[in-house]
Amino acid sequence: MFGKRKPAPIEPLSASGHDEAPKPLVGADAGKRSPIGLEYMTYEQLEEFGHELDAVRQRVLDDLGQTDADYIRRVIKIQRAFEVLGRIGLFFPFFWPVFVAGIALLALAKILENMEIGHNVMHGQYDWMNDPMIDGKRYEWDIVAPAHDWKHGHNYVHHTYTNIHGMDRDIGYNLFRIDKDQPWYPSHRFNLPLAFLLMLVFEWGVMYHGVELDEYLSGKLPKAEFQARRKRALRKIGRQLLKDYVLFPALTLPLVPFTAWWVPLAVLGGNAVANVIRNIWAFNVIFCGHFPADVETFAKEDAENETRGQWYLRQLLGSANISGSRLFHVLTGNLSHQIEHHLFPDIPARRYPEVARDVRRLVEKYGLQYNTGRLSKQLLSVARQLGTLAVRPDDPYQRGNSPESKALRRARRELEAGRR
Repeated sequence: MFGKRKPAPIEPLSASGHDEAPKPLVGADAGKRSPIGLEYMTYEQLEEFGHELDAVRQRVLDDLGQTDADYIRRVIKIQRAFEVLGRIGLFFPFFWPVFVAGIALLALAKILENMEIGHNVMHGQYDWMNDPMIDGKRYEWDIVAPAHDWKHGHNYVHHTYTNIHGMDRDIGYNLFRIDKDQPWYPSHRFNLPLAFLLMLVFEWGVMYHGVELDEYLSGKLPKAEFQARRKRALRKIGRQLLKDYVLFPALTLPLVPFTAWWVPLAVLGGNAVANVIRNIWAFNVIFCGHFPADVETFAKEDAENETRGQWYLRQLLGSANISGSRLFHVLTGNLSHQIEHHLFPDIPARRYPEVARDVRRLVEKYGLQYNTGRLSKQLLSVARQLGTLAVRPDDPYQRGNSPESKALRRARRELEAGRR
């Protein structure tokens, strides 16, 4: 059907142009050049680096066709089969092997839907197919977070301003101290227990992050926008709770006279366990994407006036991969190739393994770091980061509530106000 169809290129400096076009940081001094990457290569090399990655991206875009379309449709069919079988299995809690298998299949279906299907579809990776079922502008995923607000915070903000302090809200999610350049507050002592709690309720954390209550309370988000986000979130929460915890348990009510009164409660519990399993998996994969040791973060002033090559380099240095089998990569939504995903967020994720070979070649050519390791290694690295940075630093300038740190932030605000 598609053959070797060549889709129109999608803007490479953000995940998709669904709602907003990317806005590169431009400093007050237009003649100032960004210093990002100069410790690794010259401006000329950075420009060449950008051109080479552009060529990799365009080569894959030019090759998209029937194989890619068949792949995503096959994954969707498998995911739906797992969900149907899983929900049927939950209807038999009195046969424990079937019930446990049902929970496992439903959890697997939710993982596939969130990671390999939903996340990637909403990045616009399959918009070129013109298939309403996988249209990134319309797709709504199986999670309490509304797609609309997730796409703004993730596709636009996070992917455009990756790891820039003061721009990327994904640096610690305003909950954790995950980078030494973040100011320390007493609440950061609870880095590790908070992370464990978030792991269990991760979909709710994604929803809260998208509502941006913290931005509203600090005066950065207009009241009308906050109210619109809250309304969308409450509507989506209602739909998800109705589906998993009311509708499907209610479908077992006719079985109660022939089985036991607790069957609907068991179905409700099975749905809850499947959601928690999905939450744990998604949390672990996503935290390994930007929080391991040696992942770099950047100052806003350094990213001003960055070139295309510097944008690519920032994505590479600010991300980390996870090694594993082909099945493992599919279950992560190929977010195990976080580096390639941040370089080319609009390319179908199934292509990242082949793209990784080109990226590694360029990494070796320019003497750059390619942060990767097995899941256990990366998770241990993240845990160490969370634990180490939870400790109160000796330097008062690193403590967010110290007089010295407050004075420094005040001076920076006055300096920025003077520039404007």
